[in-house]
Amino acid sequence: MKKHLSQTIFLAIVACLLWSSAFVGVKIGLKYQTPLQFAGIRFIISGLMLIPFVNNFARFRKEVIENFWYVCLIAFLQVILQYSLFYIGVSMVPASIAAMIVGSSPLFIAFTSHFFNTGDRMDWFKTGSFLLGIIGVAVITLGRDRLPSGAEIALTGVILLLLNNVVSGVTSVVVARKQQTISPMVLTSASLFLGGIFLFVVSIPIEGLRYSVFPAEYFVALGWLSFLSAAAFTIWNTLLRRPKVKVSELSIWKFLIPVAGAILSWLILPDESPDLVSVSGMIIIASSLLILNLPNLRRKITFRKAGN
Repeated sequence: MKKHLSQTIFLAIVACLLWSSAFVGVKIGLKYQTPLQFAGIRFIISGLMLIPFVNNFARFRKEVIENFWYVCLIAFLQVILQYSLFYIGVSMVPASIAAMIVGSSPLFIAFTSHFFNTGDRMDWFKTGSFLLGIIGVAVITLGRDRLPSGAEIALTGVILLLLNNVVSGVTSVVVARKQQTISPMVLTSASLFLGGIFLFVVSIPIEGLRYSVFPAEYFVALGWLSFLSAAAFTIWNTLLRRPKVKVSELSIWKFLIPVAGAILSWLILPDESPDLVSVSGMIIIASSLLILNLPNLRRKITFRKAGN
């Protein structure tokens, strides 16, 4: 049991560290391509990347056909809706700020799980962390001295990223409640591919078809983003389906995303740099997520004392 828990924590951390690097890659890609079109190409490649790792293609096809409408639902929630909100939102705000807002998603996931999972209810710790997290988001978005040109555009980006968090919470609950009739890798591959096709097709009438000779950094960003989506979503969907894993408690490890994502943005992107407000908001959000996990820490301490 302890080994199983340690493995779950390790894999959750790996997935979150992969996701934390997405913000820089998206910012680089959006310099050369429109949001929906770039997202569509990314997820098409992500879905195709996983197919060689499926041992039995006939089983892959069978599982997709038997669970076709469920795959379409996950493609719509996890790829089409969530990442439309994410890509458009992140194009309107600095990458480090986007990293920290999206990093508050565990609070939204915990709140959503309270209403849909009877065994994962909100308590005082979860409620307090949720409210503290909202304060952290407010500090980041409303307390900054410098916003992107046009405060209205910046506020629109913030709202879209918050809606992305709500959709993320709903998707996590839907995946966790699904019976084991489709493997996580098959679900991830098929949903990413279908979602990517839809985003790419829709982007043509909305954004136009953009193609040109892109520099090497575009392809590096696209390749990395495609890989991390395939790997991180497979890991996360697998963990959500594990017995006795609570959605809210698993999501606590996403506190690594805003921290690592912001640091990467500050290190790699020339126009991104740390400031007092951003760091303060990061600390508040990280604190709220740590509060969410306090009951688990207390149980572990009590268990160790009892063992001695």
